[in-house]
Amino acid sequence: MDIWIIQDGAKQGPIHDFEVRRRIESGELAADTPAWHEGLDGWRPLVEISLFSREFDRLEGLKDAADEIPQPTRMPSDAPEGPHLGRRFWARWFDLYLFSGVWWMVIWAAGRDVGGILQNPWIILFHYVPWFVLEAVLLQRFGTTPGKWLLGIRVINDKGTLLSLAESTRRAARVLFLGIGFGWGYLVLICQVMAFFTARRIGRPLWDHAGGHHLETTPLHPLRLVVYVFGLFTALSMQFFVVFPYVFETAARKDPAIKEQWEKIKEGFSGKSGPSETQ
Repeated sequence: MDIWIIQDGAKQGPIHDFEVRRRIESGELAADTPAWHEGLDGWRPLVEISLFSREFDRLEGLKDAADEIPQPTRMPSDAPEGPHLGRRFWARWFDLYLFSGVWWMVIWAAGRDVGGILQNPWIILFHYVPWFVLEAVLLQRFGTTPGKWLLGIRVINDKGTLLSLAESTRRAARVLFLGIGFGWGYLVLICQVMAFFTARRIGRPLWDHAGGHHLETTPLHPLRLVVYVFGLFTALSMQFFVVFPYVFETAARKDPAIKEQWEKIKEGFSGKSGPSETQ
């Protein structure tokens, strides 16, 4: 929603409501800043507009809590700084690739028709849904997932506690819809680019901004990074093992040269060396 404000005697706008929230959180806008948006009958203080009243209530609560708790003499070395976009990206795709690898291996072990599944758009569209159900439970119980844990990420709410199941479920749904676009073709790239620029602009991804969630980070651990690389390679290998033969065989039906190479590959795996010449 577009908002207009009056600051330092000058009218500013239109400003997106996400930007207004960011400026409220950073202290750039006070509670008595005059503001207006379509539907209001006149200028009102920001604190009296329902879109932003929660922001001021939350800031007031944090201020009261800070007054009751002795302030540390220095910030801890692992205090969260910035949106950590790189860690978020690699943690997210580690989890998704790991889930997909296990998912395809289970399908292969069960003897299901891999080709038929790949050609079924509904299965491919919704195949990440079970992961996000599991992710919601993991965030509610532990505040992290395998990828996040390996990269030192923990998701908490504004009070510094773990998310409730309802909060983690809403967050997972937002990521599924807005973050990866159900993992559907070019929609993934579009959603990832939009999420990147949104996070750069407002300081955190939309799904965390909407729910009032934050990241708690710790320094990267070398051993965890080794496990991360090995796990990512293993996950990709599992998908390759199951999906590649079908993809290559489909291409071989259309191209004789690929078909010839495919036959050689299958002979190599089956241990057939072909007839030997006799003198």
